[in-house]
Amino acid sequence: MANQKSLDRRTFIQQSVLAGAAGIAVPAGAAETLTKATAILREKPKSRINLGFIGVGLRGQSHVGLALDRTDCDVVAICDIDDKMINSTLEMISKKGKPKPAVFKNGERGYLELLARQDIDAVIIATPWRWHSEMAIAAMKAGKYTGVEVCGGFSLDECWQLVNTHEQTGVHLFFLENVCYRRDVMAILNMVRQDLFGEMVHLECGYQHDLRGVKFNDGVTPYDSGVEFGEKGFSEARWRTLHSVHRNGELYPTHGIGPVAMYTNINRGNRFLYLTSMATKTRGLHEYIVNHPKGGENHPNAKVRFNLGDIVTTLIKTSNGETVIMSHDTNLPRPYSLGFRVQGTKGLWMDVNKSLYIEGKSKPHTWEEAASWLEKYDHPLWKRLEHQAEGAGHGGMDFFLLNAFVECAKNNQEPPFDAYDAATWLSITPLSEASISMGSAPVEFPDFTRGRWVFRSNTFAMGDNY
Repeated sequence: MANQKSLDRRTFIQQSVLAGAAGIAVPAGAAETLTKATAILREKPKSRINLGFIGVGLRGQSHVGLALDRTDCDVVAICDIDDKMINSTLEMISKKGKPKPAVFKNGERGYLELLARQDIDAVIIATPWRWHSEMAIAAMKAGKYTGVEVCGGFSLDECWQLVNTHEQTGVHLFFLENVCYRRDVMAILNMVRQDLFGEMVHLECGYQHDLRGVKFNDGVTPYDSGVEFGEKGFSEARWRTLHSVHRNGELYPTHGIGPVAMYTNINRGNRFLYLTSMATKTRGLHEYIVNHPKGGENHPNAKVRFNLGDIVTTLIKTSNGETVIMSHDTNLPRPYSLGFRVQGTKGLWMDVNKSLYIEGKSKPHTWEEAASWLEKYDHPLWKRLEHQAEGAGHGGMDFFLLNAFVECAKNNQEPPFDAYDAATWLSITPLSEASISMGSAPVEFPDFTRGRWVFRSNTFAMGDNY
């Protein structure tokens, strides 16, 4: 293994885990203004808010672009350590005819300077995974309505710190899971709530996405551009691939588990009890390097040992008796699919074959194309806002996500996916790593709600909610 990649697994995890994040210093001046800032937000809704963006890489720029199209928010500050990303974001803002925002790029913790600004109402964090929780905790402590992008967690302690910080400060954490707003996913949610599938029994989901061209990318072309990662990599290849080198678990659970949690009312009358995980052998990434025109048997990266199993399977049991199967599959050639299956006592929907079966309505023992059902049960939120979502990323669902964030921030409103959801969904990663390391032993979920799940109700996308 090349020297730059000789970091042993334990050191990597120690560096990545949010060690002592609870002790991260709140920016100068923010501690004194925390109570005042949150009091002002709670005093009355705001018709317009100021946004700060921490991380303006490709994902962060997507959020910035949507914010620039709105009339109820202003992009007043951006932060990144990459000058190229800063400059491309400034160019985007300039082309929209918007004022130049304040720029913060003073090293890895320059974001603390952004958080110290008293004119920022809300922040969106879209940085590499290892920074998410540290930055979200600091943002909540600084009194900013906090949106943080998705990933998998590093430790249960990290997850508890997110919950504890939210409870101690009273500042909301909005976990930015966009797939919950996917049009077909929301139509199925509408059908679940109207009892088309009956009582929920079994669900499947996952992150099944050929990421070899993302994990190895030298920046020459967007995909399939070499076998470099780490310091020689481009964009996510600079940091994401190291997780495949050093970790083995369900590394990216939330795109799948978010919708499933909404279907089964997790943390709202139901909860995850325990999981068990197992991983296959790892072959895909090595084969990609060896067989790539820019790689080969003698390329230094051909000597790298990847720890992540090519397919990681996780089985979860809920307190209400449902089972959930998750699949993490990013190292092998395959078409993209999140692999949803929603099955109840009256029928089921399968995402992969775009079909469903409803007892008494479908031809017995015969799959039916789901398209007409999805159109009939199109969610009211999509019907109401679909024209505003035209052209937005990921088939429009990114519009709904940012729209919900801005509307909730303006009203200092509890988000649809909150600190308890973030902790629960993120915890799947360290729990799966622990299960695999113990021969697929069952591992219990903490109750991050401290019993509140019994009394909370699921209001996601109901009525006027976002």
